[in-house]
Amino acid sequence: MPDPATYRPAPGTIPDAPGVYRFRDPTGRVIYVGKAKSLRSRLNSYFADLWSLHDRTRQMVTTAASVDWIIVGTEVEALQQEYTWIKQYDPRFNVRYRDDKSYPYLAVTLDEEFPRLQVMRGAKRKGVRYFGPYSHAWAIRETLDLLLRVFPARTCSSGVFKRQAQIGRPCLLGDIGKCSAPCVGRASAEEHRGIVNEFCDFMAGRTDRLVRRLEREMGEASEQLEFERAARLRDDLAALRRAMEKQTVVLGDGTDADVVAFAEDPLEAAVQVFHVRDGRVRGQRGWVVEKVEELSTGDLVHHFCTQVYGGEEGESDVPRELLVPALPGDADALADWLSTRRGGRVTLRVPQRGDKKALLETVARNAAGALTQHKLRRAGDLTTRSEALDELTEALGLRTAPLRIECYDVSQIQGTDVVASMVVFEDGLARKSEYRRFAVRGATDDLSALSEVLRRRFSRYLQARGETGEIGDEMASDPDRPGIDPTTGRPRKFAYPPQLVVVDGGQPQVAAAAAVLAELGIDDIALCGLAKRLEEVWLPGDEFPVILPRSSEGLYLLQRVRDEAHRFAITYHRQQRSKRMTTSGLDDVPGLGEVRRKALLRHFGSVKRLSAATVEEIAEVPGIGRRTAEAIVAALHPRGE
Repeated sequence: MPDPATYRPAPGTIPDAPGVYRFRDPTGRVIYVGKAKSLRSRLNSYFADLWSLHDRTRQMVTTAASVDWIIVGTEVEALQQEYTWIKQYDPRFNVRYRDDKSYPYLAVTLDEEFPRLQVMRGAKRKGVRYFGPYSHAWAIRETLDLLLRVFPARTCSSGVFKRQAQIGRPCLLGDIGKCSAPCVGRASAEEHRGIVNEFCDFMAGRTDRLVRRLEREMGEASEQLEFERAARLRDDLAALRRAMEKQTVVLGDGTDADVVAFAEDPLEAAVQVFHVRDGRVRGQRGWVVEKVEELSTGDLVHHFCTQVYGGEEGESDVPRELLVPALPGDADALADWLSTRRGGRVTLRVPQRGDKKALLETVARNAAGALTQHKLRRAGDLTTRSEALDELTEALGLRTAPLRIECYDVSQIQGTDVVASMVVFEDGLARKSEYRRFAVRGATDDLSALSEVLRRRFSRYLQARGETGEIGDEMASDPDRPGIDPTTGRPRKFAYPPQLVVVDGGQPQVAAAAAVLAELGIDDIALCGLAKRLEEVWLPGDEFPVILPRSSEGLYLLQRVRDEAHRFAITYHRQQRSKRMTTSGLDDVPGLGEVRRKALLRHFGSVKRLSAATVEEIAEVPGIGRRTAEAIVAALHPRGE
């Protein structure tokens, strides 16, 4: 592994000033660009102990061969230069909020004599009014198809417009009433521009006046017995209302804002953006990006703003307001930089209450759903799962692929309600029917709890295998069906061994687990640990961890197994803690077991009501004698209250 110390700048040569820096690989290609309020503090952090760095950062600094920087006057200048360099060099290690397409807008070419309604991508130009962005071009075309019967404006290209004018006959849209046919003189330039202006007013949210006018005209046509015209106006109103349903008002104050939310795990982050214009959601976009370093939510907001806004591919629509879940450290400088790109004031803020906070929570739910779907797509692919198992086999030095993986996690709060979980993945997929949970008593810390759980699990496995105990004797009588209960015909608990045991933790947890397996004489089951902070894989007896690439499907599988074990453990821990708190004060009453505690709670409804009861009222509960009732009162009122 290359040593970053070979190109570390000499002490005292890095200025303590704002600036922008570049890491380059041996060929001179820029692989990472960053900005800093203090170049000295920021760059020194990259040259700390390699094992303390985020694994993506460690990969970057060991790929690089040099670093250089420039000093700027202010943070805003640093933001501008960072943006310029990222666009210029496209560094491979920077967070990338990009995909392979630009997003479409509904554009109105007001700079032409006969303005045109069209789908437009790419750079924006003066004289064109834009609505959007939309996620898909078909969404724009659906909206246009509904509205053209009410606003029959031109949608054809310049070539078609000229050709129809030359032959003196309108196109099909003109024949069916979805174009006013200015090409053949059915509408003058002023009349056509009036139709376009009404369309823009409708798209901008000024719909009430138009709806009232159509309703009035429909009523007048009906009174004058012009039923065909009334029916057409009725259909126009229906089309308008359908289009309005697609543009639901979410913020009643006519806000122009982008609402941004994130869902993240240690390696990836899902980003969702709702574009709100005139109080209506005009479009939605989303990405799933790799996290380059240990990034806070504020850091993600910074990277999002500097990379998404100001681009040339239809991304330069900077709103007046950005609603975000957290402010970055350079929020003021970032707002000033965005304001220069917009040509007007831009504010960043975290909504605290009301409709804007509710909308941000909705966007956050969408981000969480997008991240879940991204993970499921990867997990559900048979080829990907096979690749993950092959990578683990090679990286961990296993004899065979780990078709059955068991992962263990411990959950507790300062030694109380200690529980543990065991989750099982077979062929890369969760096998929930095989999950187990353990209540641990007498453990002093996570290591002793983990040791107890593994000892219990694999002692049962040895029994089921026929090496010790009565269960083994029964199994010996049925050698053709190992692991099957002869009475029920169903698999025994803990009968099947895993090919790989994963523990949630680093070197200490792996050492504790290895000691238990050695104590039980089990040497045919592989073991590893996955440490949360740096996502390192530890093997028994190794001084250094195994580092899997960020893009490794094997690492991704280990993370899913670890996260599932953590979820299962903490769910059980919360259940146990809630149960203990429900019966708080009753646990130490002599002779009062779980059955009688439940009977008391069913009778009184809560511990609070039980506390207010007298000895006589408590003694009326079936199974509760006067002596027990007195003990309960004494336990709930230890000071004679």
